[in-house]
Amino acid sequence: MHSKINESFTPLKPEEIPTEWYNIQADLPEPLPPPLDPTTLKPISPQLLERIFAKELIKQEVSTERYIKIPEEVLDAYLRLPRPTPLYRAKRLENYLKTPAEIYFKCENFSPTGSHKTNTALAQAYYNKEQGIKRLVTETGAGQWGTALAFSCTLFRLNCRIYMVKASYYQKPGRRIIAQIYGAEMFPSPSEQTNFGRKLLKENPENPGTLGIAITEAIEDTLTNEDTRYSLGSVLNHVLMHQTIVGLEAKKEFELIDVYPDVVCGCIGGGSNYAGFAFPFMMDKLRGKTNTEFVACESKAVPHTTRGVYAYDYGDTGKMTPLLKMLTIGHGYACPPIHAGGLRYHGMAPLISYLIYKGYMRSVAYTQNEVFEAAKILAQTEGLIIAPETAHSLKFVIDEALKCKKTGEKKVIAMNYSGHGLLDLTAYEQFLSGKLVDYEPEKIEVPSFNY
Repeated sequence: MHSKINESFTPLKPEEIPTEWYNIQADLPEPLPPPLDPTTLKPISPQLLERIFAKELIKQEVSTERYIKIPEEVLDAYLRLPRPTPLYRAKRLENYLKTPAEIYFKCENFSPTGSHKTNTALAQAYYNKEQGIKRLVTETGAGQWGTALAFSCTLFRLNCRIYMVKASYYQKPGRRIIAQIYGAEMFPSPSEQTNFGRKLLKENPENPGTLGIAITEAIEDTLTNEDTRYSLGSVLNHVLMHQTIVGLEAKKEFELIDVYPDVVCGCIGGGSNYAGFAFPFMMDKLRGKTNTEFVACESKAVPHTTRGVYAYDYGDTGKMTPLLKMLTIGHGYACPPIHAGGLRYHGMAPLISYLIYKGYMRSVAYTQNEVFEAAKILAQTEGLIIAPETAHSLKFVIDEALKCKKTGEKKVIAMNYSGHGLLDLTAYEQFLSGKLVDYEPEKIEVPSFNY
């Protein structure tokens, strides 16, 4: 039996870790629109993806089973991160805001690489290792995903190559160094390693890169090496499913204190951290058991859900991926070099896109300076230095708590604390010196997508 839970930390015991991932596709009112083959523009055969992804991951991508068993080797790796991670009540922040609301963070910042990304990196490395794959290639924005995959490849004895968005490669050298310590190769994207990268550099040697460009480079690299498979840190169904370990733990932790959140929020770049936290709660909403509000928080510089369209689009700039039905501002959108590199993606996970489009959740957008202002408040109340990506959801939490102050509502607000900001101090330095630039496009030319 648990003793009466500490008011600040709600921990689970290691033996209480969930042993299955939750697959929200089992509870959707209708199937997702299928991915399209980029050559025929017809629904793609899963078998065609076997040259890119591990076979087991493709099975999970299309599965409609509600729960997928977590392999023992992956569970063991989770426990060593360590998992379970705690639920934290931010009482000092509540007191500072003078709000009747209760604010809770699910703490995903304790992993060796500092973010939630290891939850799927470990699973993907394991399944590729089991298939006999020798090498994984991927892209990364701010570097959380790249470092997580480098770490996971080290544990499962795989070689790893990472194409990191050039703007972040130079803004955040710490993450590059971490990946290299783990034995990974890392290149700034666009790079000289691929035909696509060389083409872009010839057109513009100062190209700052985007996730869409880095994805194209990673896939081109994968297809030119037979012993290699591609690994993706967000967007796809199986990636979001692996992250549900976060929300499943959080549900158990809220049960321990007899609390259920009124608002569930998180930041969105490709959608994996928010989906992983939110989907186990969204299951209750899809079944008509809760009126909880779900809010996804993005950057005004890359407003893929607040100003995008719900349409088929490529997942990468070079048009090598299948087309996905998603909220998008176009695969050719030149994402500004904001410090929240994990949010610099033109599209959104099909599952998140579907839920926003159908009205099960909504999204909001913020500028760099206002989210860093929120981050400073957190640092000076709770002592926590938060990742720029995660600070977008923190901004919403603070705004919502202040609304409760005006209305007197005692809402329970839950947020996924998806990563720490201890490797983002250059961004904080720019904010503190008044040099942080806000990017907000006046007009976005969204293509018509007549596929």
